[in-house]
Amino acid sequence: MMITGVLMRALQMSTPLLLGSLAEIFVEYTGVMNMAIEGIFLMGAWGGFVGAYLTKSLFWGLVLAMVAGVVIGAVYAFITVKLKQHQIVTGVALNILSGGISVYLYRVLFGVPIIPLTVESLRRIPIPVLCKIPVIGQALFNQNILTYLALILMPVGYWVLFRTRLGLIVRSTGANPEAVDAAGINVERTQTLAVLASSAINGLAGAFYSIGFLGMFSDDIIGGRGWIAFAICFLGNWNPMGALVGGLVFGLAESLAVLLQTSGIRLVPNELLIAMPYVLTIIATIARKQFNVPAFLGVPYVKERS
Repeated sequence: MMITGVLMRALQMSTPLLLGSLAEIFVEYTGVMNMAIEGIFLMGAWGGFVGAYLTKSLFWGLVLAMVAGVVIGAVYAFITVKLKQHQIVTGVALNILSGGISVYLYRVLFGVPIIPLTVESLRRIPIPVLCKIPVIGQALFNQNILTYLALILMPVGYWVLFRTRLGLIVRSTGANPEAVDAAGINVERTQTLAVLASSAINGLAGAFYSIGFLGMFSDDIIGGRGWIAFAICFLGNWNPMGALVGGLVFGLAESLAVLLQTSGIRLVPNELLIAMPYVLTIIATIARKQFNVPAFLGVPYVKERS
């Protein structure tokens, strides 16, 4: 059924956006924008493919994807949190660096293959009984492990962020770091741990493209979707449930674009269909009237010396 196919692909396409936006929400509540998100997505895709290809295990591919994300995140955290350097400039630099490093390491390991190297992508895991529900059963309950993980983490992330002591610390760090410091909580450590955790999740999000969907790696595999995940954090107003809605909407837009491209209908040029999710990002950002921005977002915390 066409509707089931569209919904299934929409959930697939929203998976990395949900993971990335949730990771960005948590780190931004500590006052740090993880502007290296696009590069971390790419390194996660590289790590996922290389790990899966060399070990013949998708599990180790996912592990290496998280490790690759954490490595870039550690560099970003050291420069922005420890050295107090500009977050946007640092993030842009690391995104460019990640693009070069991923291609270089891929060629060091595999050369320049005439035929693209491939791995078996993550298999779908049908949930008994539920996958038999008409229309939505196959779409919701016949996905791979990363999609299930993303859908579970969104409400769990909301609960952690707004119902637990950990969430209170995270939110307070970006709202009033001086008060957090006065309470005996190390602000730099909290921010660094948030960057590393978000980078690990972003690495998983990147791995979705290489081993959760396509089964291969290329230097343009991410195609700006890290930035879409970054934008969804803003559009969801730093709320995991808002990001869930935003991620699903963008996933649906991409799914419809693919459907129109493959249907043979030529109402608009293919290039416009490919650009549709990105255009939607711009329109949604402009349409948003109010943002609950963390008070010290992007502002390095410098402890006053007595």
